[in-house]
Amino acid sequence: MTGVKRERDGKVGILTLNDPASLNAMTPELLGDLARAVGEMSLDPDIRALVLTGEGRGFCSGQNLKAFQSLGDNIYTGVMRHYWPAMQALRECRVPVVVAVNGVAAGGGFSLAMSGDIILAARSASFIQVFSRIGLVPDLGSTWLLPRLIGRQRALDLMLLNEPLPAERAKEWGLVRDVVDDAKLLDEAKALAGRLADGPTRALVATRQLLEESEHASYADQFRREIELQQVIRESADAREGRQAFVEKRKAQFTGR
Repeated sequence: MTGVKRERDGKVGILTLNDPASLNAMTPELLGDLARAVGEMSLDPDIRALVLTGEGRGFCSGQNLKAFQSLGDNIYTGVMRHYWPAMQALRECRVPVVVAVNGVAAGGGFSLAMSGDIILAARSASFIQVFSRIGLVPDLGSTWLLPRLIGRQRALDLMLLNEPLPAERAKEWGLVRDVVDDAKLLDEAKALAGRLADGPTRALVATRQLLEESEHASYADQFRREIELQQVIRESADAREGRQAFVEKRKAQFTGR
């Protein structure tokens, strides 16, 4: 059955795209279930980080072109209704998101991988834009996300030439945090997510928010915005625990509150 598998490992929620026969190609049903799954995990106060990965030989092969027809004649309306909620849920998730890319991340699947906070890649992983190969422009946020991760020139190279980006080069370019053996990918992703889950979740997510806001702000405006948000975060239970642990020269025990 296609959809998204939900599992948990302690404080880490694990979401797995589950249509391996199509290399987890995007459909309204799959992306709709992903949006619901992220929402469900976000409602669980005991979940402090997420891992997103794909079942089988690939992470996500991009848009299922047959299913794309079901979006109707108004592509804008169809994509915003069926696909945007999943991307938005990941970008605005209340906990950090680690993406574990196994195999190919192509087209919209590449966009999906970039929607999380940190990417780990299996050695077999590869990233390909693919859009211009079929006469289209990149979508699902690629033109915003990719140049911010690897720079304009490299982003254009991938988008115009459609050459696959192997995992090792993706690491060199700063797209992924690390490359690990295929058999160890999920364990490494869970371990990394576990580190994040033990952290001050509110501060981590607020840091993500500040980075995104900084793309469109002046230095002076961002300086002020940091202090505004700091004023809010410093009153959290985790911030108080962090200060107390520092004074007492011990490791802080964060709770996400």
